[in-house]
Amino acid sequence: MIERYARKEMARIWEPENRLSKWLEVEIAACEAWSKLGKIPKKALQNIKASADFDIHRIDEIEKTVKHDVISFLTSVAEFIGPDSRYIHMGLTSSDVLDTSVALLLREASDLIIADIKGLMAVIKKRAFEHKDTVMIGRSHGIHAEPITFGLKMALWYEEMKRNHARMQRAKEIISYGKLSGAVGTFANIPPFVEEYVCKKHGLKPAPISTQVIQRDRHAEYFTTLAIIATSIEKFAVEIRHLQRTEVLEAEEPFTIGQKGSSAMPHKRNPVLSENLTGLARLVRGYANAAMENIPLWHERDISHSSVERVIAPDATILIDFMLTRVTGLIRDLVVYPENMKENLNKLKGLIFSQSVLLALTKKGKTREDAYQIVQRNAMKVWKEIQGQGPAPAGFKQGARVKGLKDALLKDKDVTTKLSKKEIEACFDISKYLKHVDYIFNRVFR
Repeated sequence: MIERYARKEMARIWEPENRLSKWLEVEIAACEAWSKLGKIPKKALQNIKASADFDIHRIDEIEKTVKHDVISFLTSVAEFIGPDSRYIHMGLTSSDVLDTSVALLLREASDLIIADIKGLMAVIKKRAFEHKDTVMIGRSHGIHAEPITFGLKMALWYEEMKRNHARMQRAKEIISYGKLSGAVGTFANIPPFVEEYVCKKHGLKPAPISTQVIQRDRHAEYFTTLAIIATSIEKFAVEIRHLQRTEVLEAEEPFTIGQKGSSAMPHKRNPVLSENLTGLARLVRGYANAAMENIPLWHERDISHSSVERVIAPDATILIDFMLTRVTGLIRDLVVYPENMKENLNKLKGLIFSQSVLLALTKKGKTREDAYQIVQRNAMKVWKEIQGQGPAPAGFKQGARVKGLKDALLKDKDVTTKLSKKEIEACFDISKYLKHVDYIFNRVFR
C-alpha cells in the first residue's frame, strides 16, 4: 500500500494536467509582470487571470495539425480568454515556459524524494540501535575478516544516506532556476524584470545567463544525484542478498503469508525485493548518462535534449521514489538471525583473531615479518583442516591435528616462548573488537 501511494504521488507531478498547469502559471505570472510595467491593461490582466484555462483534448487535437506542443497549448488557452490572449506569451519563447516549469516540477519531485530519504534514515537508525551489539563477522573480499556488529553495518548505511540527503538538497537548489530571457537569452523582446518577477513568485532564481535554454549541466547534476541515491540503495540491496544466501543466512527479506518463491520449487525464499532494487538502479544510472549527454547542444540550443527529458524526468523521479519506499519497508521488516551470525563468526575456528596474535608477538620483540610468518603458518594449518584436507602442505610446520588457531598457537614453541597461555587467550577476546562501537555511534548519530 505504501509503495502504491508513493508511486501515485510522484506520478501525479508528471500528469499532463499538472505539467500544463505549470505552463499556465508561468504565462499568467509573466502577464502580471508586464502589467506592472504598464504594458498590459489591468482590465485585460483581470480577464486573463479569471478566464485562462486549457483543454487537454483540444490541445492534442490542435497539435495534430501544428506539430508544436506549446503553440497548441497557447491556442487552447486563447480560446478560453478571447481577444486579451494577445498578451499571453508576449516576448517569450517556448523554452522560457518549458524550462521554468520543468524547474518547478523537478523541485516538487525533490520534496517527495527528500521526505523519502528522511523516512529511510529513520528506519535505518532504529535498526542500527536495535542491533548495536549484535556481533557478526566482518568480511573483506567475501572472506571472514574480523568481528563487527550488525548495528555498525546499519550505521554505515545511515551515514551514507545523510550524504545523499545533503546531495538531494543541493540538487534541488541547483535545479531551482528559471529563465524568461527570450529566443537566445538576450532579453531583446522582454525586460529582465519579467524574469525576475516570475522566478521570485515561484520560488526560483533567475539563471544569471542563458541561451534559449537553461544550461543542462544543472539537470545533469540533478539526475546524477538520483543515480548516486539509486546506487546506494543497490549497495544495501546487494548486501542483503549476500546475507540471505543459504550458506550465510544472517538476514532475510520478509516472507509474507501466502508468498511463493518459485513456480517449480516450493521451498524457495528468494531475495526478490533486493534483486528488483538492483535492477532498477541500473535504469537510473542510465538516465544520468542520458542527462549528461544533454549538456552539449548546438550553439544557443537545439531540441535533442527535449525528447530525453520527457522520458527521464518522470521515470527517474518515480523510480527513485519507488526505490526509497521499497528499501525502507525492506529494512524495516528485515529478519535478522543473531544465532546464525554467532555460528558463522566461529566457523573459522579462531582464524579471525590472527591480527591480534600478530600484534602481540611484535610487542614481545618479534619483527613483523617473523610474527606474520609464524601466525600464517599456524593459520594455514587450521585452514587445511577446516577444508578437510588433512595435514598442512609442504613448507609449513607439521604436527598433530588442532582444534583451531588457539590450539595451534599453544603447541607452537615459536609462540609460547614469547607469549604465555594467558596472553594467547587474551588475543581471542572479542570485546576488544567492539570497544569503540559506542564511540562510532556517537559520531554518526549525534
